[in-house]
Amino acid sequence: MYVAVKGGERAIENAHRLLAHERRGDRDVAEVTLSQISEQLGLAVDRVMSEGSLYDRELAALAIKQARGDMIEAIFLVRAFRATLPRFGATEPVDTGKMEVRRRISSTFKDIPGGQILGPTFDYTHRLLDPQLAEGFVPEEPAMSQASLSPTPRVTDILGRDGLIEPSPQADANAAVGDLTREPLSFPADRDLRLQNLARADEGFLLAMGYSTQRGYGRNHPFAGEIRFGEVEVEFFAEEVGFAVPLGSLELTECQMVNQFKGSATEAPCFTRGYGLAFGQSERKTMSMALVDRALRARELGEEVLAPAQDEEFVMSHSDNVQATGFVEHLKLPHYVDFQSELGLLRKLRKEFAEANDNSERMQEAAE
Repeated sequence: MYVAVKGGERAIENAHRLLAHERRGDRDVAEVTLSQISEQLGLAVDRVMSEGSLYDRELAALAIKQARGDMIEAIFLVRAFRATLPRFGATEPVDTGKMEVRRRISSTFKDIPGGQILGPTFDYTHRLLDPQLAEGFVPEEPAMSQASLSPTPRVTDILGRDGLIEPSPQADANAAVGDLTREPLSFPADRDLRLQNLARADEGFLLAMGYSTQRGYGRNHPFAGEIRFGEVEVEFFAEEVGFAVPLGSLELTECQMVNQFKGSATEAPCFTRGYGLAFGQSERKTMSMALVDRALRARELGEEVLAPAQDEEFVMSHSDNVQATGFVEHLKLPHYVDFQSELGLLRKLRKEFAEANDNSERMQEAAE
């Protein structure tokens, strides 16, 4: 056993050296820097920050570089680092209504206070490969203008003033907010835990779940009430001075879905809500999150739970890509003892099966 352990350690060390070699690639090609990753692969950095639950562009860029572009491995690295950090407290809730908007669109109203702002988006591109980018193409400077001081109220707030959409669900102000990073997941789960889970969830999983609701599996007829991306200020209440002090700003994407109306014998019909929020520019993630959030509100809204996206235990137990990766990829680790046990049992069962068939054939021959 000692020799096997020594041999295993040497093999693992060599595998690590080979991994570092493969990660670096051809030495004649300039090494990619963290600033290049952060500036030119910004959407990848945003995803790693969101699903890694840590807003730090440099660390997210480092994780992407270390993981050779494997996004889930990078998310795993960020979460592992996050677990080592001390926690000093919680910031005040951010006010996305005061966001310094870089992009803001609504598919429900053409003209909204503050206007539609297309911002940086792939939505209107032709999805054709651009050969200029392979040649070190330098784009022209974007058009610049003075930032508008016009207020940009949320579309859902506008609908709310006319009573056309349900009030935003409010939690008990005295109840402690759940924390999935410190407490194990349990069911039933309130909306605070569900939204935390969805914010950390794998984007591809959420996209599939959200897509399923649009194909009839928990259909709720959504409209993108508003998607906004920009900077919000973060504040922390300092007990020493007795008021909240600004810590800085971060970029967020928020999606408010307006969904099919709901009514009862005692309440007039009104639209319902789905909500998504993520670090950086993460529109696909927040849209999918909002669709799934609305689907998971089925019981609270008195709807029948029939589809996977409406089942909170199914969604929340399978949405975490770090947990899912660990469970799937552990299959490639040694299972020699388990397999030999299964192999021995299978051989025994096959032997017993063959003997039973032989006895059956002999009894049949004797009967003839």
